[in-house]
Amino acid sequence: MKKWQRGLGMAVLGAVLAVTLSACGTSTKSSTNTSLDLQTSGTLTIGLEGTFQPYSYRKAGKLTGFEVDLGKAVAKKLGLKAKFVPTKFDSLIAGLDVDKYDVVINDIAETSQRQKKYLFSTPYIYSKAQLAVKKSSSISKITDIKGKKVAQTTTSNNANDAQRLGATVTPTDGFQQSIDLVNQGRVAGTINSREAFYAYFKQNKTAKIKLIDAGTEIKTQKIGAIFNKKHAKLQKQVSKAIQALRKDGTLTKLSKKYFGGDVTKK
Repeated sequence: MKKWQRGLGMAVLGAVLAVTLSACGTSTKSSTNTSLDLQTSGTLTIGLEGTFQPYSYRKAGKLTGFEVDLGKAVAKKLGLKAKFVPTKFDSLIAGLDVDKYDVVINDIAETSQRQKKYLFSTPYIYSKAQLAVKKSSSISKITDIKGKKVAQTTTSNNANDAQRLGATVTPTDGFQQSIDLVNQGRVAGTINSREAFYAYFKQNKTAKIKLIDAGTEIKTQKIGAIFNKKHAKLQKQVSKAIQALRKDGTLTKLSKKYFGGDVTKK
């Protein structure tokens, strides 16, 4: 009788332990997401523009692009679903302050000024500046723009760099207008990131434009996901996910798909 009771007791104990361990396993996954303090449980809410090809844009009415696919891949690594919140750039970063989303993934450069208020993930793009000029141009290095006209949006870092190098800035509304002025011969060139030019050449394979590397004249910019400082745990988890995506080749694959070249490496 005692032997039977002891056996029954062990069986009951085993069943209790199994249930307890199962419950612990479930709560571990749940507590991980809870500790990230997400806007919506089980969902990574991502702010972006949704109007800037090839980063994030609409194709046949559907949101797509490099940063859209990146956001989905990061969310998947975290065991979450990705939800995108298209927002105008002027108010995009400010949306983090009012908890409009968990993170912004939108080609935003890490600067000392932004670091004072926000957190950045490990970079997923290393943005290197290049100068675009007509193939027939005598310009052979970026410092040759001194005393010449270059087309830039006036509030951009590119405009500041052009002026620092001694060029005169011709104001434009954006990349396309700048490159058009170069093609028309109305300016000597335009400075922008290599990824912007990669995307341009992917769509304009016969363009009569040549690119000149900025070299050490313009510092490489780190592009990462950006967070409110209260989301330090989420920042660490997203950084881990990006590192994993870099290691398994996903970043390079997505970059070549959308830019026609790898902009994810130093």
